[in-house]
Amino acid sequence: MKKSLSIFWILAIALFCVSAASAQTAAPDPAGSPGLQLSVNMGGEDGQQDVGAAIQVLLLMTLLTLGPSIVVLMTSFTRIIIVLGFVRTAIGVHQAPSNQIIVGLSLIITFFIMQPVLSNVNDNALQPLMAKEITTAQAFEAGSGPLREFMLNQTRLQDIEFFLDLSNYGPTTASELPMRVVVPAFVMSEIRTAFKMGFLIFLPFIMVDFLVGTTLMAMGMMMMPPVVISLPFKLLLFVLVDGWTLVIKSLVQSFNI
Repeated sequence: MKKSLSIFWILAIALFCVSAASAQTAAPDPAGSPGLQLSVNMGGEDGQQDVGAAIQVLLLMTLLTLGPSIVVLMTSFTRIIIVLGFVRTAIGVHQAPSNQIIVGLSLIITFFIMQPVLSNVNDNALQPLMAKEITTAQAFEAGSGPLREFMLNQTRLQDIEFFLDLSNYGPTTASELPMRVVVPAFVMSEIRTAFKMGFLIFLPFIMVDFLVGTTLMAMGMMMMPPVVISLPFKLLLFVLVDGWTLVIKSLVQSFNI
């Protein structure tokens, strides 16, 4: 009890010292010297306000905020991370590789697959915008074109028609499809494709579990968990067939790039 009270008084004194120091820092300087100031100037060379610069700053902040969502939902990241998660679950090791490694590997493969799209966006949208050759609206249109084409190449026609019906759109050409239709259709197609690949990944490991369970039952070893015996055999099978190379190769080749 005395130890708790002493800790409490030490914390109270420390907070009082911090508050006093903050009050002294915030007090105005009697000499009238200016304090720390931050100013953002968006004026042009002639002194007039540059509205285009303000819009570009706003667009940049929006992209930074929505960046993780764009990477997760508008690239190949969704399919890759779901399939790699299925591989780990099918083998039976829930912590190896860890979630950080799975996410990092998914990001690396995503950037590898999306490199042609990113180069196209950089050449046709970002560089001309930085050189002030096109406007922000033109850069957005030029940058969304390659990304839209990539998503449409991976999206099933049935999913696009499904979201067109939900949004009450009539017959629309591929070039005029709004992003509010393309993005959810793409995500649904990616999840469906990833689950199909996951089913094929589970099959050989289920056969190993079945054989081990049948063998243990025939030997009368009812109390021995089949998972304990089958796990080394599944790891050995995965290593012998070079499973990670096969999985990553199948993932890269599954995208129409």
